[in-house]
Amino acid sequence: MIYIKNKTEIEKMRAAGKLAARLLEYISGYIRPGISTLEINDLCEEFTKKHGAKSAPLGYKGFPKSVCTSINEVVCHGIPKATDILKEGDIVNVDVTPIVEGYHGDSSRTFIVGGKSSAEVERLVQDAERSMWIGIEQVKPGNRVSDIANAIDDYLTPKGYGIVRDLMGHGIGRGFHEEPQVPHFRSNRKLTKLEPGMTFTIEPMVNLGTWEVNFSRKDGWTVTTKDGKWSAQFEHTVLVTEKGYEILTLP
Repeated sequence: MIYIKNKTEIEKMRAAGKLAARLLEYISGYIRPGISTLEINDLCEEFTKKHGAKSAPLGYKGFPKSVCTSINEVVCHGIPKATDILKEGDIVNVDVTPIVEGYHGDSSRTFIVGGKSSAEVERLVQDAERSMWIGIEQVKPGNRVSDIANAIDDYLTPKGYGIVRDLMGHGIGRGFHEEPQVPHFRSNRKLTKLEPGMTFTIEPMVNLGTWEVNFSRKDGWTVTTKDGKWSAQFEHTVLVTEKGYEILTLP
């Protein structure tokens, strides 16, 4: 079932999205060589509590931390650890989801640690972000989820990237994960038609190599690329409006 948000719910979604954006802006000032992902987690948790919100990932289906920190070949759901120390040239995706008045704001960004990496990795990060914007541009009433997916695929696949297929964007609101699912790869099926009041995430996970991934048997969460090549991701929460879209998680 897809939940169409009313005006009151949309205002709450805006508040949650605004806090998610502020949280990513805040933590961006701490992303540097030598910091641990546990420190990133703790800073995010402190900021979230200070602003009267809760961290949705904490305790969600047993997830042990407040944010996800995914380094290099980790695609998503990386668990912050004291032993994961960022190095210059690494990339790390920080995925945050504060809950404000019962509603979720979900956003993530991939940072280049120290500001520089290899040319290949820098292009990966740039193209992953650009693909998200290309997908967002397809959001308007009457279009379909498949239009988002196809536009992203048309941009990334000719460049030789692998687009993760086992994990997708999703509806969001009072629930962390709602319908519809939002794939980022081409679909030959007509997926859900977009209507005003729908809210969902667009969050392409883009790999330098194969689209295939491994799911950790050790911790039950960490997803890595099957071939060990690096992966980048960007994410915004989007509202379908009467004429197009509104990005709820913009800074």
